Amino acid sequence: MRVLVIGSGGREHALLIGLKNDPSVTDLHVAPGNAGTSAIATNHAVDVVSGEAVVALAQKLEADLVVIGPEVPLVLGVADALREAGIATFGPSAQAAQIEGSKAFAKDVMVAAGVKTAHAEIVDNPAHLDAALDRFGPTWVVKDDGLAAGKGVVVTPDRDVARDHAAECLESGHPVLLESFLDGPEVSLFCLVDGENVVPLLPAQDHKRVGDNDAGPNTGGMGAYTPLPWLPAEMTGRIVDEVVKPVAAELVKRGIPFSGLLYAGLAIGKDGPAVVEFNCRFGDPETQAVLALLESPLGEALNATATGTLADLPPLQWHDGAAVTVVVAAENYPGKPRTGDIITGADADGVLHAGTARNADGAVVSAGGRVLAVVGTGADLAEARAQAYARIEKIKLPGSHFRTDIGRNALEGRISI
Repeated sequence: MRVLVIGSGGREHALLIGLKNDPSVTDLHVAPGNAGTSAIATNHAVDVVSGEAVVALAQKLEADLVVIGPEVPLVLGVADALREAGIATFGPSAQAAQIEGSKAFAKDVMVAAGVKTAHAEIVDNPAHLDAALDRFGPTWVVKDDGLAAGKGVVVTPDRDVARDHAAECLESGHPVLLESFLDGPEVSLFCLVDGENVVPLLPAQDHKRVGDNDAGPNTGGMGAYTPLPWLPAEMTGRIVDEVVKPVAAELVKRGIPFSGLLYAGLAIGKDGPAVVEFNCRFGDPETQAVLALLESPLGEALNATATGTLADLPPLQWHDGAAVTVVVAAENYPGKPRTGDIITGADADGVLHAGTARNADGAVVSAGGRVLAVVGTGADLAEARAQAYARIEKIKLPGSHFRTDIGRNALEGRISI
């Protein structure tokens, strides 16, 4: 099987590593890729949001399967263009991808499907903002209704901070979603979805804020771990039955069946799971940790999803133990990151590239905000954490920063439902 992966981040590097370990995958390509992906796949320069350009590349490579990593090409219909060209594609249609592309659409689907989520209001007129804010609190949740790479959400007890973020979104032409605050620890559950067929992966937990102890602004994600020692074993089944299957069925009912990876971000309260958000693709940095424990062939699973044969896929097998991902970010991230700095130690085991490139001399340099994702595995969470942080010690990137507490609350028994 010849596979083309679309994207350039740590998620795509993790997908490529998983695909390389699948004996059925004989040829690997990525567009555009990064400095790390070139070691295991052929990088290609392409405009990833152009369906025409991606189709042309897939046809030139005679790709048997195209795997679309990021959300923007999906929301813009690149998967539709590939399917119209007769190419098996992992990733939903533009219409189904609105489950991430529009928070308002996602809310409408959840209401119709009877899925528990936060009470919400859409504000699209600045004149209505103050009255709407008065109906929420004492913790405000303010979301940009469009795509914001995981950084369009503000959760704050400060009404002024909430108002400023909402006003900024409205000024940029985006409606704002105000939500009631969902209490309880958060869980990310990835599910392979093919129509109404749903196959869950391991649950993970992301760390969104930039600093230790959840200090500072939201980011695209600073680290993750899996599995979750505090999550009851039966909760994955509950999430599938109470959240993912009803949403998948509702999309089928609307004539826009989902095909690809449906990511449910949830808060687990005393009454069970409630949805914080949906994404239409693998999450980053959870993917790096989850795929590190996958024993089953990844290419086989993605291809089954893409070709409508997910119901025939054998049950997924997982390695014992735990995995931890820690993101190494550039100076000033999540603000405008400093780039172009030479990185040493980035070619070691467990170091996945995200925002990297090569300079004129061929050296690996920083080229984005989240530069590397460092993965550790072990018999348990303590071992996995130790390995990840030991690997980070050997990496040098001027001005870089990372969280030192990924998975620590779970390890120390400080998370409970």
